[in-house]
Amino acid sequence: MCWIAVASALLMPISPRAALADPSTPPKPSGHVHKQCDPFSGKCIWVADSDIRDPGQGADPGEKAQGGKKAKRECQYQGGAQACSSAMYGNWSNSQQCYLKREDPQPPPSDPRWEGHTDGSIWACVRQQGYDRGEHLVTKWVWLPGEPDTVEVDPLTLAYRAVAAMQLAPPLVRSAPGVGQIGLVNMPVWLWVEKTENTWGPIVRSASVPGLSVTATARVKAVNWALGDGNTVRCEGAGTPYDKVMGIKDSPDCGHRYKKTSRELPKCTYPVTATAQWDITWQSTLGDTGQISMTQQAGTQLRIGEAVPVLVDPDGAEATVPARAGCG
Repeated sequence: MCWIAVASALLMPISPRAALADPSTPPKPSGHVHKQCDPFSGKCIWVADSDIRDPGQGADPGEKAQGGKKAKRECQYQGGAQACSSAMYGNWSNSQQCYLKREDPQPPPSDPRWEGHTDGSIWACVRQQGYDRGEHLVTKWVWLPGEPDTVEVDPLTLAYRAVAAMQLAPPLVRSAPGVGQIGLVNMPVWLWVEKTENTWGPIVRSASVPGLSVTATARVKAVNWALGDGNTVRCEGAGTPYDKVMGIKDSPDCGHRYKKTSRELPKCTYPVTATAQWDITWQSTLGDTGQISMTQQAGTQLRIGEAVPVLVDPDGAEATVPARAGCG
């Protein structure tokens, strides 16, 4: 296959698949978070900016954990040392003698670059040459049946792939009073979330490449409730579902009492948000371990009224209820 010379100023970087809009990506929660995407599956999750803890962070990207030690990968071009990675062009392939980066979007099936294949992927193969005639970039496209064996996948990257495979979902919010019901000022409100594998955990998933596997375990450690009246409640557990036999008692572990009605608020309801804090631990077959914190968020609406006194005419006339402004 022929190489194509491309002026370096005109060679545009190939955007990673993770940059594409993914409808499966959960809504962005509040707080300082960023989107972490897997360039091969395209799946994304939201991760807290300050809550990534990985003992290997800060290491040379050309180094790989092996039994607790770092083994530096040697990249060569025509016998000389070559940088193993490029932020713009991908990772170096000793066999292809170029930087490889997966084309995204992939060419249509009719494109001759597929060379008749119906599986695998097309990769851009870029290198710099012409040192004696002025440096310039050249590129060609190659078909590969899977991920290149030269791609350095660190344990943390595999941990994110395992987390993406979990398909963690927002909490299933429940309350008493519930949607369509009216609570009362100074009366107990019960809050809880339903437990499923994807909304509460524990959930375990693994991801691997040849020679390396990572297993991640995720579970919700707490739910922070923003109650719409300026108050917040942190519940370490899922909360207790309400049953009418419990009467007007306070929830034993997750509840609130409103001091004012919601009459003057938009839709006459308090906007309630539940933010589930996921604690994710991972371990690799090479002995590396780490933790990832992320959040999932869901909301509901609570309408709070007040007990209305009934005026009784001492002369026996019909009872009347004082008129109230706002919500009916």
